[in-house]
Amino acid sequence: MAERMIEVDGVELCTESFGDPSDPPVLLIMGTGASMLWWEEGFCRLLAAGGRRVIRYDHRDTGRSITYERGRPGYTGADLAGDAIRVLDAYEIPAAHVVGVSAGGGMAQVVALERPDRVLSLVLISTSPAVSGDRELPPPTAEFMNFVSTAQADWADSESVIDYLVDYARVLAGDRRPFDEAAARDLVRRDVERARDFAAVTNHDEIDTGKFPEQPLSSITAPTLVVHGTADPMFPLAHGEALAREIPGTRLLVLEGAGHGVEGADWETIAGAIIQHSAAGGTG
Repeated sequence: MAERMIEVDGVELCTESFGDPSDPPVLLIMGTGASMLWWEEGFCRLLAAGGRRVIRYDHRDTGRSITYERGRPGYTGADLAGDAIRVLDAYEIPAAHVVGVSAGGGMAQVVALERPDRVLSLVLISTSPAVSGDRELPPPTAEFMNFVSTAQADWADSESVIDYLVDYARVLAGDRRPFDEAAARDLVRRDVERARDFAAVTNHDEIDTGKFPEQPLSSITAPTLVVHGTADPMFPLAHGEALAREIPGTRLLVLEGAGHGVEGADWETIAGAIIQHSAAGGTG
């Protein structure tokens, strides 16, 4: 499918859809620091083949969406969450099955809490509670913390950035499965070469995340599925388990050996779970 540029509230976002427009809509929200390419095309086509209209989009300062001056992002974390609604508005979709990964899962929780009328069902992958509460959750692994505290890239040099992002992908994949460096390098290179300004993504490290939603997670009414890997180095499994406890009626799908994100080895499992979950969650 061809990419489609949309503009809502003066914000220009690059989007892409797969599948029959008459099928139930699934909106994919990627984590910060990543464009829609990280919802890989093969995964999107699996969902479309299962009878879903799939929409992915580039966050601000990623891919071909609007970019801002480096070091001066003109938006907040709340604005990024609001962009999910802007995409639905542009496609004239009253409500969708919303799927978020990593920080995108946090955004999906915010949307489900603040705009429940727009969320038919919710799938949260490799993420953590977006609402503060009385809970103790384990920190990232030592390997992850060592990487984020020491690894650097020369953001003026695309090859340096590609090497850095491939190394980061290796860390995120965890230590239980073989890492496909060739596939990761191909994806990262396409992402960097496609971007309006690949260095603008560093703005995601500068944004004000905003206030936690006031509503507790227990007030989420959308049918919810949590998907989490046992080798997630950023958010250990306990983060997913906390979500499953706190959101009423949530089902937890544990992926043995999976790291952080949507890995190729799990595409069929995750896509099948989303299709099944969205079938139970209404058609809009």
